[in-house]
Amino acid sequence: MVIDTRNHKYYVKLKGLAKATIIADEKELLKINLRVLFFNFNFYPLNKKPITKSLKMQSKLPKKESNEPINFETGLRVIKSFKIKQFYLNIDTGDCITNAKLYPLFALINFYKGNHFSVNFEGRNSVLLSVEIRPLRVITSYINI
Repeated sequence: MVIDTRNHKYYVKLKGLAKATIIADEKELLKINLRVLFFNFNFYPLNKKPITKSLKMQSKLPKKESNEPINFETGLRVIKSFKIKQFYLNIDTGDCITNAKLYPLFALINFYKGNHFSVNFEGRNSVLLSVEIRPLRVITSYINI
């Protein structure tokens, strides 16, 4: 998963299998380009589709109760299975006093964790987040106690 506001790239990728990219569109607000193996699909998730009669009939059927919700510990283990590959934050709050207060905090974090946080006074905001999500690690963290 990659979120890069500086280069306007937003996508989720399964290596060699599929890639879903969010793209700004002129006629609609956003478009999702889905590439699965050798096929390309474009769809607009914000378009309303007309409800057909079969969907109306299905909505009248009683809903099945879901299994137990995921507890906090399991959710935390699943989140810990994600691996952050890249992270960079460049921020301007719009208030020079708040920026000045954030500057020593970010300098302290950068001293211990590397140069990933920065404050500017020029009105630029950008985030780069690249997360590696391996299905095997997620499944094992969900199953293991």
